[in-house]
Amino acid sequence: MTATLELAVLVGLQAAGKSTFYRQRLAGRYALVSKDRYPRAARGKQRRQMREVTEALAAGTCVAVDNTNPTPDEWWPLLAAGHAHGAAVTAYWFPPDLTGSLRRNATRTGRGRVPDIGVRATAARLRRPSTADGFDAVREVRFDGHGGFEVRPATPQ
Repeated sequence: MTATLELAVLVGLQAAGKSTFYRQRLAGRYALVSKDRYPRAARGKQRRQMREVTEALAAGTCVAVDNTNPTPDEWWPLLAAGHAHGAAVTAYWFPPDLTGSLRRNATRTGRGRVPDIGVRATAARLRRPSTADGFDAVREVRFDGHGGFEVRPATPQ
């Protein structure tokens, strides 16, 4: 756990690098919550996710939510839970690269591969988060060209 309670909300297309970013930068310090970890046919995924987030924050554990989180409808419950527990809530914004996401997604197999129509549907809904949405900070995440990531404060909109 870090010195301050934090909730990291990863925002971006499928195959944008969110899970790899979590493993490289946040694992070990943040508990992972992701709907991808639930059985595909599971009911109540949103309710289960919120329960896991709330329980971890209540226990004083930092949390990273690794989903596409494309719109405020997905962010607002997370923001409310984070702030209710005194956590700083940071959006990690992965700017959309539809061509790159489709290319990376095509190399996936099994459950990890998302139908292209699903990636395109997320791209159509994807909205850039900002502090005006209630986030305490927004960080922009991009590939660094060497298998890692560059993270910087997002420029104001």
